[in-house]
This record gives sequence, C-alpha cells and structure tokens, in this order.
Amino acid sequence: MDLDSQHTTTNQLSKGRLFMQGALAITPLSIAVIPWGLLAGSFAMDIGLTPFEGQGLSAIVFAGAAQLAAMGMIKVGAGLGTILLTTLIITSRHLLYSVSMRNKVSRLPLRWRALLGFLLTDELFAICGHHSPKQFERWYAFGAGIWFYLCWNVATLTGILAGKYIPALDQLGLEFAIAATFIAIVIPTIVRLSMIVTVISALLLSVLFHYWALDGGLMLASLVAMALGYLTETYVEKAGDEKRGEAV
Repeated sequence: MDLDSQHTTTNQLSKGRLFMQGALAITPLSIAVIPWGLLAGSFAMDIGLTPFEGQGLSAIVFAGAAQLAAMGMIKVGAGLGTILLTTLIITSRHLLYSVSMRNKVSRLPLRWRALLGFLLTDELFAICGHHSPKQFERWYAFGAGIWFYLCWNVATLTGILAGKYIPALDQLGLEFAIAATFIAIVIPTIVRLSMIVTVISALLLSVLFHYWALDGGLMLASLVAMALGYLTETYVEKAGDEKRGEAV
C-alpha cells in the first residue's frame, strides 16, 4: 500500500470514528426525545393528517415544538398565516444558534453548511455549540445530527402506527418529555450569573403570566428574561472593567 492509499484509509477511519463519537454523544438526548416523537406521530393522526403527511412533518420540518404547535393550530382551524407566524416565532431561537455556530462552519463548503444548518437543533447545539472553531469537527456534528434525525423520525413513525392501536396516546403525559429534554439541555450550560438570572426570571414570569392567563405570556416571559440576562451580563462586565481599572 502506497503512502497516498494509507493516508486515504486513515482519513476515512478518522471520519468514521468522529461520526460514531457524535452519534454516541447525542444518544442520551435521542432517547429522551422518543416520547416526544411518539406524541408528534399520534397527534398527527388525531387531527386527521395522513400517515405520509404526519411523517413528512418530522422529515421536512424537523422541529418538535413547532410541529406540535402547528398541529394544534390545524386542529382548531387556524389560518396558514397564523400557523407560519407562530412556528417562525417558536423556531427563531435557531437563528441565534446559527449565529453562534457561524465562526465554526463558515470555512466549510456550502453543501456542509446547508446540511448542518438543516440538522441544527437544540440537541445538536447542546452537543457542539460549546466547541471552539479549532475543536469543531464536521463529521462529529454530522454523526450527532443525522443520528438524532433518524431517531426522531423513527419515533414519529412509531407514534403514527401506535396511534391507530393505542387509544388516547396523547393523554399518557408524554408531553413531559419536552420539558425534561430542555431541562437536560439547559442545566449544564448555566455557568454565569446572567444565565442564572435569565433562567430563574423566565421560570417565574412564565408561571405568573400563565396564572394571569396573559395572551402570549410565554413569549413575553422569554423576551423579558433575555433582556434581564443581557442587563446582568452588561452590569457584570462593567463592574469587572471598573475593578480592573482600579487595580491598574
């Protein structure tokens, strides 16, 4: 075997190893999201979608919270514009994920940026978002993203099939998987005071606005919490600059 062949073989093994490492890293979150996928599949059948349409939502939209919100609005007869606007707001956080990941993927070819952009979810960001540009590996991210995509779609298909035979599947409390998954994603990232302020204020405000039956309370709680987190971060940075100035 010549040197070029050895290099190619080694490179392929390295890609495969990174792919498997990424898939393994996201597996706990993939397992946690299975009840969520089951609910999405069964709910699609409950509102009158065909199995093909229900599976298509997971295959094309690939956004659990947006899918459930859209299906709920379809069920009550909401207009297309309202559905699109609501799902846009719900998934707008992915714009922030994209901005955060930009310095990691900007050097990649367009096909890779498009692929990873499609696979970018809360879970993938939790796995790869903290990597520095030097640490970031495309095959690791691809392995994590595509494995999560496959698990989500298999769970949806199972929900579609099970929804025909298990009555009231959506009454089994599977929606708790949504909250549990996001808790598992968020908690490890709370490392600064501004994050603590954001999380606690979002929690308290969302409960308070729900108690008041305020329309759009969840969105408002999110916006206020982000503003409070930003102000806290600004204050901490300013205090640090002043302290360093006094030290000089």
